[in-house]
Amino acid sequence: MSDASSSSPAGARRTDADTPAWLRRDAERISGALPPLLAEAERLAASVAAGVHGRRRAGPGESFWQYRQAMPGDPATAIDWRRSGRSDHMFIREMEWEAAQTVAIWADLSRGMNWKSDMAPRTKRQRAALLSMALSVLLVRGGERVSLLSTDAEAPRSGETQLTRIALALAEEGGRMTAAMTEDDFGAPPRAPMVRGGKAVFFSDFMGPREDALAALRNASDRGVQGAFVQIVDPAEEAFPFDGRLVLTSAGGSVDFETHRARGLREMYKKKLAERRDELSDACRAAGWRFEIHRTNESPRKALLWLYGAIGGGMR
Repeated sequence: MSDASSSSPAGARRTDADTPAWLRRDAERISGALPPLLAEAERLAASVAAGVHGRRRAGPGESFWQYRQAMPGDPATAIDWRRSGRSDHMFIREMEWEAAQTVAIWADLSRGMNWKSDMAPRTKRQRAALLSMALSVLLVRGGERVSLLSTDAEAPRSGETQLTRIALALAEEGGRMTAAMTEDDFGAPPRAPMVRGGKAVFFSDFMGPREDALAALRNASDRGVQGAFVQIVDPAEEAFPFDGRLVLTSAGGSVDFETHRARGLREMYKKKLAERRDELSDACRAAGWRFEIHRTNESPRKALLWLYGAIGGGMR
């Protein structure tokens, strides 16, 4: 009885029909959707890496970092006598801290984030994906472990394979939904378990129910996780440059509002936006987190440089 699953004879040429559907589909997905996002993120990460001095600090390790003058309380065994012999001061030889850090990233890819005005070049969702990918590149290239919450890349890992997982979860595939995207109008940070004592960064417009964001913040804080909320907004969402009749409809249609005096709502709207920001900022500060606003008409390099420095500085 012949074995239908046996391999083709040596030298036989395989055709497209011989290729398993899943293999061809995944190959096309990787070759078509992955390079643009990953390439752009790598360029952005490289521009930031060139402008920072890394995240080095003293701690347990084997690599020499710097000398510093001895201070009261330093043990005599820590003194570098050879270096001290060339000066009137005693010097301590410090080593570079080498323990890998774990950073959990969440990007809000809900339908409400898939919007842009004429005042911005990209949607909020595209900017959230780019910043998430670029930050991942920076961290992984620096030896850290990264996870992208609510995706197949949720387990903290380092290395190029993890970057590929993250890119596949974030990349827009010809308008098709990826695993990280949702049909919901508003995204909610997951209350997923994170590595105790690690860091986290949440990218969203935070326009949904505020309790969802605050609950995720409490969940992370209870595990000793510190981090940052990065609110991504379109400049039109701040300026509210509308007048006359205006119909506001959410991406999923769950919210529908019509007014004939849009200008009259401007100040009330700006007040509500400011109140939401103050509430989130105060909650972050109380939890030891940071709150930052990023506008989609601004350079992503500005936000990435701030994030990289904030994480490296301990996010006090």
